[in-house]
Amino acid sequence: MVKFYQHVFNYDYQWQNVTLAFWLRYPNPFASHGKTIFDCITTTIRKKTNAKLKKKIVLSVDVLDRHVDENGVLKTTRLVLKKGKVPKWFPQSFVKNSEAFVIEESEVDPKTKTMITRTKNLNHVRVMQVEETQIFKQHDKNSDWTSCKTEARIVSKFGWGMTGRIEGFGQSTFIANAAKARKGMQHILQMIREKQSPFYSPV
Repeated sequence: MVKFYQHVFNYDYQWQNVTLAFWLRYPNPFASHGKTIFDCITTTIRKKTNAKLKKKIVLSVDVLDRHVDENGVLKTTRLVLKKGKVPKWFPQSFVKNSEAFVIEESEVDPKTKTMITRTKNLNHVRVMQVEETQIFKQHDKNSDWTSCKTEARIVSKFGWGMTGRIEGFGQSTFIANAAKARKGMQHILQMIREKQSPFYSPV
């Protein structure tokens, strides 16, 4: 049986800052990363953030394609390598390496102030595949806020009487990671706000 997740969260930051934070969200204290080919994080943000990192969850982020289409929409495809977690009750011989490659496709439309991201893992798909869609839009009632709608689909084709348990584990893990991701975004957003402040002084 497929598991689903849906959640709406409002950031009290303007849309342009939230979409910027999306690209700058690694590293943060809730999801650190080791190396990246494309890394547009400012030196100041990285120095302040790295001091708080405890473990590497995101191992690398590489841009595969990026272009602006004829409608002015920025389209980006990235490959993310993440460190996963296998539950103790799962047969270890089936997953020798818990690292997962995740494809991330995004569309940013500055005219409508809408950003859509879609992600899914490329390996371990028989054991479990997680497909996530996020929509970032300027809040309908407050232009200084940004609404983020998250939807996810968790499905396992493993069988052996373990499908339901695997999907349940995937759903609970996704919910926990989504909460950490929001905290990470808010951490980066706060640093962006501080840098935009007229009283900001780089260290």
